[in-house]
Amino acid sequence: MLREPRHEQLLRILRQEGVLPVTEIARRLEVSAATARRDITDLSATGRLRRVYGGAVARDAAERPFAEEELADLPAKDALAAHAAGLVADGDVVLLDIGTSTLQLARRLHGRKITVVTSNLAVYEELRGDPEVTLLLLGGQVRRNYHSLVGFLTEASLRQLHVDRLFLGTSGVLRDGGVLDTTAVEVPVKRAMLAAARQVVLLATARKFPGTGSARVCEPPEIDLLVTGRAADPATLAVFWDAEVEVVQVCD
Repeated sequence: MLREPRHEQLLRILRQEGVLPVTEIARRLEVSAATARRDITDLSATGRLRRVYGGAVARDAAERPFAEEELADLPAKDALAAHAAGLVADGDVVLLDIGTSTLQLARRLHGRKITVVTSNLAVYEELRGDPEVTLLLLGGQVRRNYHSLVGFLTEASLRQLHVDRLFLGTSGVLRDGGVLDTTAVEVPVKRAMLAAARQVVLLATARKFPGTGSARVCEPPEIDLLVTGRAADPATLAVFWDAEVEVVQVCD
């Protein structure tokens, strides 16, 4: 494959997968590890990807500040959170993803005798003073703009856990049901969360259909329950129904 088409293919792969090691990049492109490293060096020099230890990650898309995102679509997020809170039973161990929908859920979990595990620093701040909630904060590198923890320490912590229920957020849902995130560095953490949970609940307001994002997190068969608004795209919801995902539509 010629150099320029190969570079474009590499960028497409990273946008879908998030971060990949050099060996996997070489396998996907069907080139040597040395060629893969040269491609990473060339694309990093032009700012089209970011080098990380042993591999590369897609450049993050522009991300709205957390405080601004928190106020967007707030009634719809609160409607999702109200339903989600009803799924949580005393004694449960729940995992809350990053984002503002899960923050709204955390605000409805005060006084509950549960364990909350999270990489969401806003959730931590919300619940840290509640003596009834056992709070486990995952380790990792702080992403200040989006109040989250990422990286190998976060992923390693998740591999030690098995939780009753994951409440997963998303920046967008494709027509084929693909669940997206705008920030590639968050994708490995989200995938580790999926692996740690007995049940996965996707919280997605109607405006997330299709929403935004370029990195795929998961597909409909990996979701057990989708909680969304009544205005969510029917064709996309049909994909989830076909995958035997339970879909609950709340007022938004």
